[in-house]
Amino acid sequence: MKYCVLLLGFFLLTINGFASDKTTIRIGVQATGTLAWELSVLQGQTKDIDFKVETHPVATTEAGKIALQSGAVDIIVSDWIWVSRMRSDGADFTFYPYSTTSGALMVQRNSAIHAVKDLKGKRLGIAGGELDKNWLLLQALAQEEQLDLNASVEKVFGAPPLINEQLKQGRVDAALNYWHFGAKLEAQGYRQLIDGKGILKGLGIQENIPTLGYVFKQSWADSHKKVLDSFFQSSKKAKQLLCASEPDWQKVIPLTQADDVTTQAKLRQRYCEGNVMQSGIPEQQVAERIYTLLRTVSNNQLTGKSEHLQPGTFWSQD
Repeated sequence: MKYCVLLLGFFLLTINGFASDKTTIRIGVQATGTLAWELSVLQGQTKDIDFKVETHPVATTEAGKIALQSGAVDIIVSDWIWVSRMRSDGADFTFYPYSTTSGALMVQRNSAIHAVKDLKGKRLGIAGGELDKNWLLLQALAQEEQLDLNASVEKVFGAPPLINEQLKQGRVDAALNYWHFGAKLEAQGYRQLIDGKGILKGLGIQENIPTLGYVFKQSWADSHKKVLDSFFQSSKKAKQLLCASEPDWQKVIPLTQADDVTTQAKLRQRYCEGNVMQSGIPEQQVAERIYTLLRTVSNNQLTGKSEHLQPGTFWSQD
């Protein structure tokens, strides 16, 4: 872990070494997140970009939100549900799509669980707590089959690494975890029962909706449109390089915290599957449907009291 942080620091110092007349973008970055991968690739694009990145390490997603709210950073990676809730409370945060990758429901390779209905009476490990979006949507999917999943499974909540260990030790029958923890289990022979995209498809939503995005103040974005667009384009290019260029991928392997080639390959596969291919009005309309589902299942606890996704949640460059 110490080596990864030092390596990330080297990459980010390289990025920060741009010409002083370039606009600075302050970004909250988790050392273990995929944004760190992309920023490490940005070091090779210094001649083509008109901004410099000033990184601020954040330990958790919540710490990133606090940093953004306090004005310590300009951008973090978060979800549009949080953005909508903040806008309903008067904040001017907005969201630009970053990834469609979501969590996954994992079981042992030889598990008798082959469908969501088979979870009845089982022990289910859940990362993220009662208001985890994948957990809420999985409940909505179960309701389609007249199954109250919240009442029919024994829930075990915990941190993502702990949930994986619970599955390995047989203390839970299935694990609903974040995508990179699911990928690590897959590399060890565990079976993916369904992922976030599969849950949405089961609910009749075929579009690939972004789950994570860059979040920033709309007022800040309006005064930095050109440089922000340049950053987004560079980010997309970095992602493309990580998915298509072996030398660029090799550079970020230490940041994956995976020692074996199989796990590294699975992480790369799942990461690249999250590329945002399209995001516009149709996807935003579908996001409203997802919002309604989450609002209903969580009894407003996740979304707040607003009945609809707040206007401006998704940033418009027009």
